[in-house]
Amino acid sequence: MTLLSSRLPMWIVNKMTDRKSSLAFVFIASLLVSGMAAGAQPTPAKESIDMNLYKRGLQNLQKISPSTEGTPLTNGMPSALAEHFISFLYGEVYESINLSPKNRELVLVAGLIAMGEKTTELSVHINGALNSGWSVLEMQEVMLQMSVYSGLPSFVNGMNTLKEVLDQRKQRGITDVTSPPLASKQKTEKSRLEIGSNQLEKLQVIEAKALQDAYKDVSPNFAKHVIEYAFGEILSRPTLDYQTREMITIAALTAMDATNQLKFHIQGALNLGILSREIADIIILVGAYSGFPSMANATNVLKEVLNERK
Repeated sequence: MTLLSSRLPMWIVNKMTDRKSSLAFVFIASLLVSGMAAGAQPTPAKESIDMNLYKRGLQNLQKISPSTEGTPLTNGMPSALAEHFISFLYGEVYESINLSPKNRELVLVAGLIAMGEKTTELSVHINGALNSGWSVLEMQEVMLQMSVYSGLPSFVNGMNTLKEVLDQRKQRGITDVTSPPLASKQKTEKSRLEIGSNQLEKLQVIEAKALQDAYKDVSPNFAKHVIEYAFGEILSRPTLDYQTREMITIAALTAMDATNQLKFHIQGALNLGILSREIADIIILVGAYSGFPSMANATNVLKEVLNERK
């Protein structure tokens, strides 16, 4: 109610709990409907669009992925609906946040992979990430890291989409430098535990032993896999720095509405030096795709963390 009421005129909010007024609203609504049935025409959606905002949104989209010209994202849409989509996401949202164009694309790639089958949008933003300066190798690292948060199938789907994008770019004469992912140094179980513990503790949120103790009576293997695989194998890889890894983690957890895990990683990101406004921007950008409920939930988690740090 709080989020909704903040978007409504106050005279409506003040009446929403009044039963008689609620009945009056129903009556008024019925009159409006009957008036439309008698011949009154609703205002076309197109007239509500700020065309300057739409044009700026289209320009922003073409900067991200020049070859798309907006069409893959809006194929099959009535033009008025496509204008809403482009105006809000690429006009309003893109121009309201302070992330660099390069980081915008990276966090969107992570968020879209975490959301699952978003192949059209994912293709556009993989293109955008490559165009903005991220390498194929770095894209592969993003896909691999998502295996920790959204699972191995999302990693496989992301890699397949990356391959399709690279094939399409090659056909258009774009040469992307590809190289095999950096091989991790061979690690023993002991070294994975040590490396993972060190990596986890860099976030300064919880010590590895405390995590192990918290789950030893329920599922000791859970803590083992988190420390050894997530932190020891994946998050310790050198291709992406730790700040970048936390940014894409926040993007993924926002998209998945995983608020408990998000709180942990927001705390860790702040401890690594990522600014709260950068985290807020990641939440808004990814939330434009995953929906306002997940955006609101993630923003509330950020607010809670910041209040606790005062």
